[in-house]
Amino acid sequence: MPTLLNYTGDDELYSGSSLDLGRLYTIGSNVDVYYSPNKRARIAAPFIFDCKQDQKSSIEVLPDECLFEIFRRLPSAKERSSCACVSKQWLMLMSSICKAEIERSTSFDDVQMISSDEDQDIEGDGYLTRCLEGTKATDVRLAAIAVGTSGRGGLGKLSIRGSNAVRGVTNYGLFAVAHGCPYLRSLSLWNVSSIGDEGLSHIAKGCHLLEKLDLCLSSSITNKGLIAIAEGCPNLTTLNIESCSKIGNEGLQAIARFCPKLQSISIKDCPLVGDRGLSSLLSSAFELSRVKLQALNITDFSLAVIGHYGKAITNLVLCGLKNVTERGFWVMGVAQGLQKLVSFSVTSCRGVTDTSIQAMGKGCTNLKQMCIRKCCFVSDSGLIAFTKAAGSLESLQLEECNRVTQSGIIGALSNIKTKLKSLTLVKCMGIKDIDVEVSMLSGCDSLQSLSIQNCPGFGSASMAKVGKLCPQIQNVDLTGLHGITDAGLLPLLENCSAGLVNINLTGCWNLTDNIISALVRLHGATLELLNLDGCWKITDASLLAIAHNCLLLNDLDMSKCAITDAGIAVLSGARQLSLQVLSLSGCSEVSSKSVPFLTKLGETLLGLNLQGCNSIGSSTIELLMENLWRCDILA
Repeated sequence: MPTLLNYTGDDELYSGSSLDLGRLYTIGSNVDVYYSPNKRARIAAPFIFDCKQDQKSSIEVLPDECLFEIFRRLPSAKERSSCACVSKQWLMLMSSICKAEIERSTSFDDVQMISSDEDQDIEGDGYLTRCLEGTKATDVRLAAIAVGTSGRGGLGKLSIRGSNAVRGVTNYGLFAVAHGCPYLRSLSLWNVSSIGDEGLSHIAKGCHLLEKLDLCLSSSITNKGLIAIAEGCPNLTTLNIESCSKIGNEGLQAIARFCPKLQSISIKDCPLVGDRGLSSLLSSAFELSRVKLQALNITDFSLAVIGHYGKAITNLVLCGLKNVTERGFWVMGVAQGLQKLVSFSVTSCRGVTDTSIQAMGKGCTNLKQMCIRKCCFVSDSGLIAFTKAAGSLESLQLEECNRVTQSGIIGALSNIKTKLKSLTLVKCMGIKDIDVEVSMLSGCDSLQSLSIQNCPGFGSASMAKVGKLCPQIQNVDLTGLHGITDAGLLPLLENCSAGLVNINLTGCWNLTDNIISALVRLHGATLELLNLDGCWKITDASLLAIAHNCLLLNDLDMSKCAITDAGIAVLSGARQLSLQVLSLSGCSEVSSKSVPFLTKLGETLLGLNLQGCNSIGSSTIELLMENLWRCDILA
């Protein structure tokens, strides 16, 4: 049976004449199959005769109805799987037998036989999981999986991604799953155009315990299929629909009527979904806690419904809602219905303005995480007003909000001085170095994580001011800040009283050995991760300072730095260091002479990156791989 359960080979099963069941075993406890015993031939001399016989075995002449009755009386799942391996015809016939149609044996011996075949390959959540991708996704394979797992409760999770171009999955494949896997909890169909409403109807009739449905690029599925799921699967809790051009309001209305346990919905790029279907769903699903709406033709009305009826919503993601105006976001905030909202992410929505985000800040009193991406109408005044109203905010992320300047960032930090733990700025081109007096502003003592990535205008002056306002920072990511110099980073390092733990300086090419020496001298006792990728002014002097001062460092990235074999030698001599990850990618001055030192470091290393180290030969790399067999080496 495990052969069928884990069937991953070609779909061409045995196509010859069917096996004679009489030669295999007794079928059931009371039914025997008779066959004539072989007799010794009474021929004394060679006898020439025609061997060709046009006679089928006795089992092959039986119609499918008789075979069905035989198969459903087999005593255990092992015998049913063995028969399914005989031919494709038998496999397909076996897959059409529902669990309720199998006649259960009551004899003690058969019960012991079934118990001994129980599956041991069960996933952590108690259900078997199978994922078919590309050419492996065929009806034959699905039927084999359904039959092979039927004796063990069937699949709990099934994912089909893509389909075989010649023998792809069709509605019959889901028919087999529906019959053999009545306990299916999760079904995911991605880019399977050959499955339509009929396939979903089979699932709805046979898998009433379905909890999660994920449909992506399912061009043949319409409202009819979604309605069938709604009527047959009342336990549905999660619904994800993406790029399904034929699913619209009627399907969502059916979900609203028949699926009261719905907790999470994600709908993306479905042109037929509008206010009517979405408002019905949002106003009826009282347990709905996670909502994601992207690239839909909805208006202010849908957001007003969210604001009034989303009393259980904790996570809300809105993206690319071009028809929603400022009024829609404003009403959603002032409606006071999103009292449980904890995380809110909005991307590319023109309706997000200073006025609307201020209303959101006032209306969502428990909001802890706010992410605003590509919202071009948000400026300093709106950001400051929002942070002043959102008293519970712990995490703020701004990405490509080009009207936000240094003044807005500093004002926001002053407003959330006791709660904010994380601030992330990505590609905010409006931030420039300007003279702002920070001595009159109160600091943000709660901030622990600061990430400023690819903001070219954020220079040393801005960094110095942020450093003075945030003394408790432990994690810093300054990726791509080319304008940062030693003088700008030093105030941040000197004001961090809590001790830095992780610092990423990728692409900060104006930094020198002086600031790295100051960094490890001030924070070497707490530093665990240091990334200097692309800091080409960093030399062996920094490695010397790291070797002398760092006690807990386990992840070091020196890619494309100006280090040599001498620096690696110094690093390997640091007895207190226990590096687990070391990256030297693009360090052209590191040669084969470093092999003894890398071998010594390899006593604790789990990962070593030597890509682009052209001075290290291939034979040397092979020797390292042999000696450091526990370490994952990239070269």
